[in-house]
Amino acid sequence: MGEMNWVSRKIHLYNVTMGLYMLDCRSSLTGEDMMVLILLWFVCFNGSRFASDVFDSHLKARIIPGGNYGLGIEK
Repeated sequence: MGEMNWVSRKIHLYNVTMGLYMLDCRSSLTGEDMMVLILLWFVCFNGSRFASDVFDSHLKARIIPGGNYGLGIEK
């Protein structure tokens, strides 16, 4: 029960901070919330691309020995 009060307080703080408390439900969903969702998608998408690039360039050569993974190492 205590967590529900904490979550509802955070939602209320978000609505008051962004000025969404004075809008109806449909207007608030199409306005600020969509921008927040797009920002989260952008961060997650680019974070996953960065993580896969780091894995391919640095970690794969250490995990799978004997392979040339674009590091300029000739056999």
